[in-house]
Amino acid sequence: MRRVLIVTALATVALVVTVSVAYAATGKLGGSVGPGYTISLKKGSAKVTKLKQGTYTLTVADKASNHNFVVEGPGVERDITTVPFKGTKTVTLKLRAGKYKFYCRPHESTMFGYVTVS
Repeated sequence: MRRVLIVTALATVALVVTVSVAYAATGKLGGSVGPGYTISLKKGSAKVTKLKQGTYTLTVADKASNHNFVVEGPGVERDITTVPFKGTKTVTLKLRAGKYKFYCRPHESTMFGYVTVS
């Protein structure tokens, strides 16, 4: 009986570790909006246009009180920052295959970019 409990406990720990690794962040992304009419999404120092599906940690530096940072795509519609917020916010996003748009809602026609996730 004691062996069964030990084996069950070890199996449970192995399962938890496996699930935790499966849901670990795929990568870190950095977003920036402002000053002026600029918006960007980067992985390290490179602009992002393509990503693999998975879970990402996104840190957005909002440098202007008249802008915000929004991400929209399959299963995601998030206002990461809002007008008049100025500062840094970090969120976790699960990205599925498809096309995502990041933009400033008040200035969407000129401040936007796209990322394809596969």
